[in-house]
Amino acid sequence: MTSLTSGFLLGVSLILAIGAQNAFVLRQGLRGEHVMAVVLTCALSDAVLIAAGVAGFGILVQTVPWIVPVFRWGGAAFLLAYGARAAWAAWRGGGALRPEGQAGGLGRAVATCLALTWLNPHVYLDTLVLLGSISTQAASPVLFGAGAVTASFVFFFALGYGAALLRPVFARPAAWRVLDAVIAAVMWAIAAKLVSG
Repeated sequence: MTSLTSGFLLGVSLILAIGAQNAFVLRQGLRGEHVMAVVLTCALSDAVLIAAGVAGFGILVQTVPWIVPVFRWGGAAFLLAYGARAAWAAWRGGGALRPEGQAGGLGRAVATCLALTWLNPHVYLDTLVLLGSISTQAASPVLFGAGAVTASFVFFFALGYGAALLRPVFARPAAWRVLDAVIAAVMWAIAAKLVSG
């Protein structure tokens, strides 16, 4: 149980920080758009990456050093574009930001979620390298990984479906503009951090 608990607590601590993926899940939860598909995409992606890290994939990242800059620059470009989109939405305002507005397509939501997950170099450092290396010190690496995967599922489902509690606040278009402005700032800050190394 200690390995399972350790994996769970470390998994929660790594995923808790607001980032591009979490901001997107929060937005989808607030709008009530494709929440199940989005949270499952995030949680299953994390599960695959955590399993690969525990299985030793972190060694590949260390032996193929060019992979890190590729993910860093690709992720930064994507985050800059996504941040620009959020900034435009914050500046523009209007009906598109209302929770009851027309829903985006399922394919687009899942594609955005996959990009925010798989183009983020930090997800590889957290899951493949950090969780993977720490799992080798656990009494049971498999239980440690299972704890981290459980943390991911619990967090994303709580964030996606718990966002419904905030819907009264976001019934006002001004609140959506503020959220979009914060999302843009977070995206650009992460992109700047990636570019600066």
